[in-house]
Amino acid sequence: MKIALFSSQNYEKPFFNQFALQNPELEITYFEEKLNHQTVAMASGFDAICAFVNDCLDANVITTLAEMNIRCIALRCAGFNNVDLPTAKAHGITVVRVPAYSPEAVAEHCVALMLTLSRKTHKAYNRVREDNFDLNGLLGFNLFKKTIGVIGCGKIGQALVNILNGFGANVLVCDPNVGEGNYTQVNLDMLLSQSDVISLHCPLTEQTHHLIDEAAFAKMKDGVMLINTSRGALVDSKACIRALKSRKLGYLGLDVYEQESELFFQNHSGEILQDDVFSRLVSFPNVLVTGHQGFFTQEALSEIARVTVDNLLAWKNNQAIKNQVI
Repeated sequence: MKIALFSSQNYEKPFFNQFALQNPELEITYFEEKLNHQTVAMASGFDAICAFVNDCLDANVITTLAEMNIRCIALRCAGFNNVDLPTAKAHGITVVRVPAYSPEAVAEHCVALMLTLSRKTHKAYNRVREDNFDLNGLLGFNLFKKTIGVIGCGKIGQALVNILNGFGANVLVCDPNVGEGNYTQVNLDMLLSQSDVISLHCPLTEQTHHLIDEAAFAKMKDGVMLINTSRGALVDSKACIRALKSRKLGYLGLDVYEQESELFFQNHSGEILQDDVFSRLVSFPNVLVTGHQGFFTQEALSEIARVTVDNLLAWKNNQAIKNQVI
């Protein structure tokens, strides 16, 4: 079975090669190009394609894949909001994903953003490199006894709750699909109004698009910290800028961004960025952005490769696929 793997990065090849060697019936060809309208022709001659979070799988791309007789889309990520599922279903294309490669990886990165912002360790590092040991401007705050709101409490959200309990935080959770736990369940309005720190861990749907908008910011405490390691479009970036300017938003940590597909996973250091909203966001001294690296641990990459290969083998052998989307 021939697999076309798009948006390939050098760091993931060893993990996929490891599992491919154990399954010689799989032949993986790596393409650095993102899958989109211009590159979809590269999938010709393959049996299935492997896509990542920022690949384009809209109706036109999927229709073209179907015309090439490709019947399986293997997502090596948890989210599938970039896939036109009705079109895939209409063409009889199976879509599989990796729903939980390492919840702890993302949860730990989330806490890393919280601690970096709260204790300003990124600023302290730069000062000490210049022999500046002045503490003025580096005053932080404890997570202990702070109220931290978690919106969405699936596997990543629960992993975060477990960590926050260790800090002695007061954890609020807003998620209609979870039962009782070591947290307090509240509605969204109560979480927004009571939390000192808010962390997003819900999928991107029509209902959650721009969940954090102008109205949501108005309900928050002054100086609140917002962390998003989930999906960029959960947050209205322009409303976020206004909240930063008014000081309603005291700290912002992002590992995702709603227009990240044109920025992340590539080196733009020699270019002039054309995204004025992103450039404005990163200009604030209380904003910390990482380039969608929450998943980026050895354990997570190994699990992503293993589950993706298992999904493809199950599809090839007409076996039940527990990670099937459609």
